[in-house]
Amino acid sequence: MHEDQQAYVILEYHHQWLEITLNRPESFNALSKRMMFELQEAINLAHHQDTLTCIVIKAKGKAFCAGHDLKEMQNHATQDFYQALFKQCSQLMQSIVQCPVPVIAAVQGVATAAGCQLVASCDLAIASSGARFAVSGINLGLFCSTPAVALSRNIHPKHALEMLLTGDFISADKALGFGLINQVVTDDELEETTRAMAYKLSQKANAAVRTGKAMFYPQLDMPLKQAYEYASEHMLNNLKDEQTQLGLNAFVFKKPKN
Repeated sequence: MHEDQQAYVILEYHHQWLEITLNRPESFNALSKRMMFELQEAINLAHHQDTLTCIVIKAKGKAFCAGHDLKEMQNHATQDFYQALFKQCSQLMQSIVQCPVPVIAAVQGVATAAGCQLVASCDLAIASSGARFAVSGINLGLFCSTPAVALSRNIHPKHALEMLLTGDFISADKALGFGLINQVVTDDELEETTRAMAYKLSQKANAAVRTGKAMFYPQLDMPLKQAYEYASEHMLNNLKDEQTQLGLNAFVFKKPKN
C-alpha cells in the first residue's frame, strides 16, 4: 500500500468512452513508476470492456506531462533502476499503440520528453493553443532516444531531429504543422472538442473501430501486396459482424439498423 493514497490517475466514464486524467499537477504529471503503473492499468481496461470505443488521456494542472520524474531517477541512480524504468515506459507506449480502441490525447500546458512521447503514441491529439511540445533531454546532456521512437513515427524525420537535437519548445500551431497533433483549439474549448471527438467515435460501429485500429499500424511497415492482403483479411472479418451487416442493410435497403 502506498503511503500517498491520492490516485495518480482518475478514471471517468462518459457514454462509451473512458477519460483518464493524470492527477499529479504538483509534479507536472511526470511519468514516475507509479504514474506509469496506474496509467498502464487504465489502458489495459480496453482489453476487458468490449463496449468501450475510445479512451481520452488528459491532465490536471499547468502541464500535460513533463516526462520522466527526474527527481525519482536521481534518487535511484542505478543501471538496474534505469533499465526497469525505460522498459516500463516502452511497454506503456507500445500498449497505447496496441490498445484495441483509439486513444486521444487532450493536451494543455507543456508536453516534454516522455510526455511528448506520450502524445506521439496516442492515435489522435487535440491541443489547446497555449500548449507547447519539446524533447528537451539534449539540454541536460541526454538525447531523448526512447521518445525519438514515437516521435519519428509521427512526424517527418527532419522535424523530429530538429526537435531532438535542439531541445527547443514548439508551439501548438507548429506541432499541428508537423503532424504531431490533429487540432488546435482555445483553452476553453479543449475539453468540449475532445469529448465531441470521443462521442463521434463512440457512435461508430465498435467492430469497425477496433478492426480499423488493429489493421492500421501493422500494415504501415508491410510491402504493398502484403498490406493489401492483410487489410482484406481484416475487412472480411469486419463484414462478419452483425452490427456491420445491420449498417449495410440499412444503407442499401433503407432499413433501420435495429
